[in-house]
Amino acid sequence: MTARILVVDDIAANLRLLEAKLLNEYYDVALAASGPEALATAARWSPDVILLDVMMPGMDGYEVCRRLKENGATAHMPVVMITALIDPVERVRGLEAGADDFLSKPVDDATLFARLRALLRVKQVQDAWRLRSDTARDLGIEPQPDPSPSIEGAEVLVLSEQAAEAAQVAAILGADGVTVETATDPEVARRILADGNFDLAVLCLPGEGGDVLRLASRLRAQGATRDLPVLLAADVSQRGLVLRGFDLGANDHVLRPIDPNELRARARNQIRRKRYQERLRADLDRSLEMAVTDPLTGLRNRRYVRRHMEGVLRGTDAAVLMLDVDRFKSINDNYGHPAGDVALKEVAKRLKSYLRAADVVARYGGEEFMVVLTGAPTDYATAVAERLRLAIAADPFDIAGLSLPITASFGLAIATTGTGVNAAVAAADAALYRAKQGGRNRVEQARQEDFTEGDEGKA
Repeated sequence: MTARILVVDDIAANLRLLEAKLLNEYYDVALAASGPEALATAARWSPDVILLDVMMPGMDGYEVCRRLKENGATAHMPVVMITALIDPVERVRGLEAGADDFLSKPVDDATLFARLRALLRVKQVQDAWRLRSDTARDLGIEPQPDPSPSIEGAEVLVLSEQAAEAAQVAAILGADGVTVETATDPEVARRILADGNFDLAVLCLPGEGGDVLRLASRLRAQGATRDLPVLLAADVSQRGLVLRGFDLGANDHVLRPIDPNELRARARNQIRRKRYQERLRADLDRSLEMAVTDPLTGLRNRRYVRRHMEGVLRGTDAAVLMLDVDRFKSINDNYGHPAGDVALKEVAKRLKSYLRAADVVARYGGEEFMVVLTGAPTDYATAVAERLRLAIAADPFDIAGLSLPITASFGLAIATTGTGVNAAVAAADAALYRAKQGGRNRVEQARQEDFTEGDEGKA
């Protein structure tokens, strides 16, 4: 996955070496040679991850990290500290300052990219929730207070084939007021996690790692545990298994022999991040009920989707789909408006079933709907549009005891960063018009000349 990476180091050779490695993997890279420059670049450029040298003159990495986390605009950016220091006390100091992990110099490529992939997965999810929360705030709905930094009362499951190790980890975490449940069998642990409301899973790797790593993968595949932080405990010799665990969905790791302070610091960071994400989700749920939900279909309404699109296009590209139910007036005329309402609710249901959680679908007005796909390339957006068209057209609708075939026409516009909302909507609408003129039940893509800043749909 592509992303923006800020590299901070006062030694030019180190900067250039990391830059070359990251560019070779197609990341966008910015460089900073001091703490103050790093803070300014982070605020201006909004990187997805910051690789931060610890030992720098003037303002060291610990102070930079603390300032990043104190600033609301940069607090959500993952920070990986790069250091030659191997003392566990220094690692704990960095974790308590807000760092997500440490990499030792010289930086191992496999470890670097595994950590980046893991951190970017988490940040992508949180960014989606943050963007939606910001949209709600723009609409005048105040968010709830940030969760307490204390993790007292959090629920953690510890899995280890060795009961003594599970008990040791439980005792360490219990010092922070955490409630810990232990298991020695991966399948038992999976059932406990699926049935409970846990804040963290600590998975201790056995020699081969197989069933425990398989559990980490299964947790990510199941809705009830998809967002549950997973922390691996492993031997130094199990580096390959740890890297595999990151690719399967693990969030963090600690090495044996386990340092109690490091384990507690890493657990606190993961639990706090989960609670912050839950707060964002709660804000969204509350605000949508109050202001931005279409009462008939339960989808987002026109007001919300336009504000959401505006926020998306400030920072990235977006695919905008405008779709219209074909010959909808005849449904109302022949079967009555209640039948038309049933048809619209079924269209909404089918659209939601075929979209990602990060996508936004809204009832734009009447029988017209809009879908916004953040960062979607043309090929993907075209495939999604065709999938949605078939979802509506493939099976008849059960309305008033009748089986009625219903179709929809689609206009697709790929809007680049900085495009105005009116221009994007106008382009999608022009493409939709051509789909209607071309026979309906089809997808048409917008042309460059369709992007006009008209008066359509001004909020």
